[in-house]
Amino acid sequence: MSAERLVNPGSGEEDQQVEKSLRPRRLAEFIGQEKVVEQLKIAIAAAQGRSEPLDHTLLYGPPGLGKTSLAGVLANEMGVNIKLTSGPAIERAGDLAAVLTNLQKDDILFIDEIHRLNRAIEEVLYPAMEDFALDIMVGKGPSARSLRLKLPRFTAIGATTRLALLTSPLRDRFGSVMRLEFYSDDALFDIVLRAARILGVETTDDGAREIARRARGTPRIVNRLLRRVRDYAQVVGGGTITLEVARDSLARLEIDELGLDENDRRLLRAIIELFNGGPVGLSTLAAALAEEVDAIEDVYEPFLLQLGFLQRTPRGRIATRRAYEHLGLPYTERINPDGSEQARLW
Repeated sequence: MSAERLVNPGSGEEDQQVEKSLRPRRLAEFIGQEKVVEQLKIAIAAAQGRSEPLDHTLLYGPPGLGKTSLAGVLANEMGVNIKLTSGPAIERAGDLAAVLTNLQKDDILFIDEIHRLNRAIEEVLYPAMEDFALDIMVGKGPSARSLRLKLPRFTAIGATTRLALLTSPLRDRFGSVMRLEFYSDDALFDIVLRAARILGVETTDDGAREIARRARGTPRIVNRLLRRVRDYAQVVGGGTITLEVARDSLARLEIDELGLDENDRRLLRAIIELFNGGPVGLSTLAAALAEEVDAIEDVYEPFLLQLGFLQRTPRGRIATRRAYEHLGLPYTERINPDGSEQARLW
């Protein structure tokens, strides 16, 4: 179910096709992430001044914030080629060896979802990143011997949404580790205007800002909402995205003022109505919603935690006062474990 959500920050097939035309090609075109962009400008200038490749760089943060786009921008700024792969796609050490031996000098190797690399494959990547060498075993049994192949100097860029799942040896081999933050409404507003120009969509400032405000701080979601509102404007709104058209369209899509969709509200209502506001265990909540545990933890919870609608405690998930207020439900002050606080109905 989560894969079909308009506000799912993960990339779908349609997103991959459209994002190619919307992705920035230079740092000057990259909107938002000012701290990261500033650091990268310095790193690029320094590397070019020394005629060296960039340091290995690790980009982490929630999905949909532009990690892949930023890797492509770095390749363009450095004037080098970029090879794209992902952790799940590299199933055997031989797969990684084939990718590494096809790299040219100064190329960028981008590994998405790098936290999902097999540990045995990581062992092959260590000397490649550190010594620009590939260690392979030739032969079997007593006659087997290790052979070291030299690799051209390259830059590895890793992207992950789960930094904690990376092993320390792999994390330590990245010279730069940068976190991408959620975008401000102003940055998303600029992204909507830029995407609308590329897609040939007419939009007013108020209409663009309304879309940006409900995009959960994520460029991938704002571009997806823009395409859906564009369809509505084309059929119903005379072809222009105005404030009224944007509001009507998003209301039909069941995306509220804060960017929550029906699935988010269903999760909050389940905690409040089925489990008296919590605490409720993650597996119990997933069973009540007929969802996967990973979907609850990785897709639903991050934004609800960011809004302060949800609390994670050792005993389980708890819906906060804000969640009650947003859903228009009366809030009951819960009793402290020591019994010192009486329940009060608000």
